[in-house]
Amino acid sequence: MAHDHAQPDEDADLYLTILCWIGLGIATLDAFLQPLPQGLVWAALGLSFLTGGLPPLRTALAELWQDHRLDIDLLMVVAALAAAAVGAALEGAVLLALFSLSQTLEHRAMGKARRAVEALMQLRPETALREGPEGVVEVPVEDLQPGDRVILRPGARVPVDGRVAEGAGHLDESTVTGESAPVRKAKGDPVHEATVNLDGILTVEVTRGIATSTVAQMIKLVTEAQAMKSPSERFSDWFGQRYTIAVLAGSILSWFGFRYFGHDPGEALYRAATLLVAASPCAVVISVPAAILSALSAAARGGVLFKGGAALEGLAEVRTFAFDKTGTLTTGLASVTNVVALEGEEAGFLALIAGLEAHSEHPIAAAIRREVAERGISPLPVRDVRAHPSEGITGSDAEGPVWAGNARMLAAMGAVLPDALAQLADGAETLVILGRGSRVLGAVTVADEPRTTAAEALAALKAGGRTDILMMTGDRAPVAARIGERLGLAPAEIHAGLLPGDKVTLVDAAAKRGKVAFIGDGVNDAAALARADVGVAMGVAGSEVALQAADVALMAEDLRKLAAARRLARRAASVIRQNLTIAIGAMLVLVTGSLFFELPLPLAVLGHEGGTLLVVLNGLRLLADPIRAKA
Repeated sequence: MAHDHAQPDEDADLYLTILCWIGLGIATLDAFLQPLPQGLVWAALGLSFLTGGLPPLRTALAELWQDHRLDIDLLMVVAALAAAAVGAALEGAVLLALFSLSQTLEHRAMGKARRAVEALMQLRPETALREGPEGVVEVPVEDLQPGDRVILRPGARVPVDGRVAEGAGHLDESTVTGESAPVRKAKGDPVHEATVNLDGILTVEVTRGIATSTVAQMIKLVTEAQAMKSPSERFSDWFGQRYTIAVLAGSILSWFGFRYFGHDPGEALYRAATLLVAASPCAVVISVPAAILSALSAAARGGVLFKGGAALEGLAEVRTFAFDKTGTLTTGLASVTNVVALEGEEAGFLALIAGLEAHSEHPIAAAIRREVAERGISPLPVRDVRAHPSEGITGSDAEGPVWAGNARMLAAMGAVLPDALAQLADGAETLVILGRGSRVLGAVTVADEPRTTAAEALAALKAGGRTDILMMTGDRAPVAARIGERLGLAPAEIHAGLLPGDKVTLVDAAAKRGKVAFIGDGVNDAAALARADVGVAMGVAGSEVALQAADVALMAEDLRKLAAARRLARRAASVIRQNLTIAIGAMLVLVTGSLFFELPLPLAVLGHEGGTLLVVLNGLRLLADPIRAKA
């Protein structure tokens, strides 16, 4: 019985349920063990009907008045009143007591699922040690602003997102990324709020306030995800509304049917009330959200954020996983392996190419900047810089236009690769050429390394059965082949020399075989991410843009989480099928018994509420999914 309105207060639910059962207990004692004063029995039954019936009746009438929706709760109240009308007030009280108990357990269980992620907010410390002109002062976390510096002692929780300014140590990031092993942090490395400093004393520079922090974004996305219904949930809602009306109308018609077949009015009303309880679709309606909500919460605690049930169901059905190479299958922390300057000294060549690449966010540009920094060379100033996707970058310095890029950029500039660089071009490393107009000034080679988890993750995805893998890159074929071979990919799975449009074309072709997931950094390759059925961004802890861009976000740079998320999505789909089978099967048995075998109302009550509780508990099993452990 998943309603769109806010969940009632859980404590109030519990107290009303206790009162309802107290009343039922007194009435049951009178009926089976010890006769009690009639006034006390009627008071007890009245207590059960009021505490068990008024809350669902208020909810149902509010739904009917505000949203023009016939709520399932109304069926339960009508059935209980019908039972009382035919002299079966005790059975009506049993129905309301069990219904009240199931609702209370459901609300508390589903509340637990909703709070699984929100509990992260409680991990944020209330104060932080801020370093300033007056020394180290303890201040409220809310007062921290970007640029502030805070001191983290061993055992302290990180109060806000930031980067290490001084010191080094290991952090437990499991609360945010799901990564079970401690992560070493040194100067310049990002740290996320709610993670724990295990050793060392760190000085952290604040990069974001708590309003836009990583955890705040996670809470916002998970809240939105729970509000976004999957196709199964939408069907469940559609079915529940229409079926509820049918049950109410069918129960009324059944009274006339039972009268036609010779039952007296009281017996016909009793049988109609039994049918009303037996046919109520409570278990069917709660089957899907119980599983979806539990899976979303389990995934979030394991460092995987789904943008709602639709993304979860979509991932379970994915046939083809298309990976961007650089920064996804590889570390993105490439290093310069060779430098060839055709004009002037090597230091001057590196200063110019670093000045140009200083304006690029590409991992190859970062590798060149790191190489120049390690050599102690200052980049030359370059202005009017413009990026050319899958080609390179252009700009101007004191001498005029300058460019850096791959073979496509070389051709676009009307230049020819000198013989001195031909050997570099034939290698399996990325070649970056620097030039002015048609004149080539030199080149550097850069090599990237596969992620340590990539090969294992791809193998796990393939082990899932009926899975195609595509590796896409704008790099040259030898570079792609070197990485692909180390990842255990077949030549047919490797696609090199691609422009952004080519990636969309490949995704289109793969979509003809089934659903496609594209895995990238969530910012680049936007067209391919948009075209794919499921867009997956990885390593996005701290990146608001990447969190917003994808259907699924892997908080850590661990591709094994993708395989674990797919396994969880498939488990959720299986649990949904199980729940629907249980719910519909129980309902058919109860309806058949009500129509043809004079099923007693108490048994219909037990069967109905038992089925509802069973599907809720079956869905909650997903909360214990091992996705949080190392995949």
